[in-house]
Amino acid sequence: MKRLIDYINSKVLVKITSLQTASVLTRIIAGILTSKAIAVFIGPVGLALIGNLQNFVSSFQTIAVVGFYKGAVKNISKFKDDVLELSKAVSTIFYIAFISTILVSFFCYFNAELINNIIFPVYNNYTYVIQIFAIVLPFYALNMFSFSIMNGFSKYKILIIINIIGQVLSVSIALLLIYQNKIDGALVSVVIAEALIFLITLVGIINRRSLVPLIRVNRVDFSFFKRMSSYSLMALFTAVFLPFVAIAIRSYIIDNIGYKDAGFWEAMTRISKYYLMLVSSLIALYILPRFSEIDDAKEFKKEVFSFYKTIIPVLAIGLFIIYLLKSFIVSIIFSNEFEPVEDLFLWQLLGDFVKILSIVIAYQFLAKKMFWHYILTEAFLIITLYTTSIYFIDLFDGVKGAVVAHFVSYVMYYGIILLIFGSSLFGIENEKK
Repeated sequence: MKRLIDYINSKVLVKITSLQTASVLTRIIAGILTSKAIAVFIGPVGLALIGNLQNFVSSFQTIAVVGFYKGAVKNISKFKDDVLELSKAVSTIFYIAFISTILVSFFCYFNAELINNIIFPVYNNYTYVIQIFAIVLPFYALNMFSFSIMNGFSKYKILIIINIIGQVLSVSIALLLIYQNKIDGALVSVVIAEALIFLITLVGIINRRSLVPLIRVNRVDFSFFKRMSSYSLMALFTAVFLPFVAIAIRSYIIDNIGYKDAGFWEAMTRISKYYLMLVSSLIALYILPRFSEIDDAKEFKKEVFSFYKTIIPVLAIGLFIIYLLKSFIVSIIFSNEFEPVEDLFLWQLLGDFVKILSIVIAYQFLAKKMFWHYILTEAFLIITLYTTSIYFIDLFDGVKGAVVAHFVSYVMYYGIILLIFGSSLFGIENEKK
């Protein structure tokens, strides 16, 4: 435990309380301001539509860049001092992502009406919003490519500053569009957000303009693509399927209960996302790099339980305080119209608590590139989340079923994780011997 506390004090908290904290807090504040504007000018119905669009945008952005981000950062960081290998890495990443993005853009543009019918069921025609998304998607790809280069070259400071400025610019334009055009403005702001951040990222690209000559077609090396494929497939699996499950659940609520209740569920999901950002930042900064260093089962067990003993009590207290302040939180972030959201807090908070417990251990899949373990457990979670949501929504005859399903799904997922790592965490195999 002492090592964890020392690490947090010397490294993690230093990063978090500086620019990293500013970046996370900026994202949270931007999200809260946007949610407030949606609540005041549009209401729960609009929030449900925006939730579906955000899930769609998230999935197709990841598909467009082939889930390359983490693999790109790793390879650029590895070869940053080797010009030839670096050229192969950036060329491969750029051209494969470029082709993929163009194909996805064309698909979205020419199938905009079909996509509109799927993500906006029995509601107004927002085909033009999908077409705008298709047009600006290449800017998202360029943005992620630029971010991977800056991250690979350890340009964390400029990366975080770009994120902060980009978030401020995005939320400013979003608020203006929502005020002027209500639901249409909110939907357009969702699809152009990343293109706006790219305008700020151009500054970072100018600082790295010496890399442009390294991007050559004849340097494309498919061995790099193969090397990054495990990272890409793991990133694609979760980033694509989880949002689609969210769309399916929200659409089921819309069809069987109504748009308003779907908006209440989206509101609860947003509140959850805001407080989990802080926890996720801490986990990403410490757990993943630490697990990557560990090769011994005893050391793995020690780190997991040290993290549990140090962070989990604080998390539990924090979630309990959020529960006590639920009425205040709903009124601040949304409006009195969203009062029914207060009934969803208990099961959502319990589910999020178990989610953190499971994610801490599941990071070992990524750290050790346990590809099939990751894919199969994520598939289990996705299927369970959907099936339990449908079952409990029908059982409770209301949106409360969706948050109960959130809790039940993560309890089952946590059980699977504990079974997989049982010998490492509890010495099951040794005891049998």
